[in-house]
Amino acid sequence: MKITVVALGKIGLPLAVQFADAGHEVIGADVNRAVVDLVNAGTEPFPGEAHLQDKLTELVPAGRLRATTDTTAAVAESDAVVVVVPLFVDGEGTPDFGWMDDATRAIAAGLKPGTLVSYETTLPVGTTRTRWKPMLEEGSGLVEGRDFHLVFSPERVLTGRVFADLRKYPKLIGGLSPEGAARATAFYEAVLTFDERPDLTRPNGVWDLGSAEAAEMAKLAETTYRDVNIGLANQFARFAASNGIDVYQVIEASNSQPYSHIHRPGIAVGGHCIPIYPRLYLWTDPEASVVSTARAANAAMPAHAVDLLEGLAGDLTGKRVAVLGAAYRGGVKETAFSGVFPVVNELRARGAEVAVHDPMFTDEELGRYGFAPYHYGQEADLAILQTDHAEYRDLAAGALPGVTAIVDGRRVLDPANFPDVRIAVIGKGA
Repeated sequence: MKITVVALGKIGLPLAVQFADAGHEVIGADVNRAVVDLVNAGTEPFPGEAHLQDKLTELVPAGRLRATTDTTAAVAESDAVVVVVPLFVDGEGTPDFGWMDDATRAIAAGLKPGTLVSYETTLPVGTTRTRWKPMLEEGSGLVEGRDFHLVFSPERVLTGRVFADLRKYPKLIGGLSPEGAARATAFYEAVLTFDERPDLTRPNGVWDLGSAEAAEMAKLAETTYRDVNIGLANQFARFAASNGIDVYQVIEASNSQPYSHIHRPGIAVGGHCIPIYPRLYLWTDPEASVVSTARAANAAMPAHAVDLLEGLAGDLTGKRVAVLGAAYRGGVKETAFSGVFPVVNELRARGAEVAVHDPMFTDEELGRYGFAPYHYGQEADLAILQTDHAEYRDLAAGALPGVTAIVDGRRVLDPANFPDVRIAVIGKGA
C-alpha cells in the first residue's frame, strides 16, 4: 500500500515509520517545513523515542518513507490516510478543532475513490460521524461508504515506547459502516504486528468495536479512568498525610488483592492525554460529576504542594526555590500540561523567587518557558521535586546548598541523602 500519515509529531512520525518498516510506501505530511526537512534527511526531529533514529536511518534512504508539506498531493496518491493532527482544548474544556479542520479540508481536496481515512487523534464522541464525514464529503464530492471509507482508531501508545506499545495493545477500530470496518481491519493487520496476550479475553490484534462512537468512547474511557483513579489516590494521600499515615503503604496493601488497582498520588497530572481527554468526555457528558470532581482534585495538587512547602518553611516571600523538573514525566523531554507551570505560578504568587532545573533541557530552552535556570551547586532556600527523572533518585544535599526544606512531589528522593533537610512527601504523614 501507499499510505499518508498526516502530522509528524511524537505519535505520527513513529506511526509513519512503523508502516514503512512493515513494507509499505509512506508519505508523512506536516505543515512544519523544518520537521519535513529533518525527516527527509533521515534525522529524528525530537529526542527520546526508542529506535526511531535507527529506523529513519534505514527507511528514508531506501525510499520507503518521505515527508512533504503538501497534504493534498500526498493523499491523492495514497490508498490509506491516517490522521494524527493535535486537538487542543481551552481552559473551559472546549475543543479547538482549528488544526484538524484545516488538515481535513486538505485531505478532502486530494481524496480519491477507494481510499480509507482513519482518524487516530482522540476525539469527543460523535466527531468522526458528525464533523469529519460531512467535511470530507463536501470537500471531495465523494460519498462515504460508497466512494471512500472513514473510521476512528485511537492511538494507545506512550511517547518514548511507541513501537513496543503498538505491538502490546489491541488496535481498536470503529467504522461508519461494516465495509469500512472491514477495510480498517485489513489495513491495520497489514501494518502492525501484535504480541501474544494470553491475559486478554480475546486474541490480541485488531478489535472492531462496531461503531466509530464506541471506539471514540473507549479511548476517552481508558484515559478518564486513569484521571479519576489518580484523583482518588490524591484525595487518599491528603487525608493520610493529615492523619500521620503513609498512603503508599496503604496503596501497596490494598493492591495486594486483585480487585484494587489504586494509582500513585503526585504533585501534578501532565502530558497530552490525562489532563485533556476527561475534558473532551465532559464536553459531551457534562453530568459526569465523578469525572469533574477528579479533574478538580488533580488540578489542585500543585497548589497543595506549595502549601506543604509553606508549612515547612513559613512565608515564602523572598525565598529562592529550586523546582526540580520541567518535564511532565520522568525521562521524557516534553512539557505538555506539565505541573511545572502551575507550581511555578503558585510559588511566584506567594512571593518566591523561582528557578527550574531539568537535565533534559538547556538553559535557553528553560528560558523560552519563562524560567530562570537552576544548576546544582547554586544556593537556594527551598526546593520542590516536580518530575520523577531517574537522576533525582541519587540526589543528595550537597547538590542543593542552603536548602532547608523540600517537598518531594513524586516520592523519589532518598531521605538518607538529606540528613539535615526537612522533607515532606505528598501522601506520607510526618
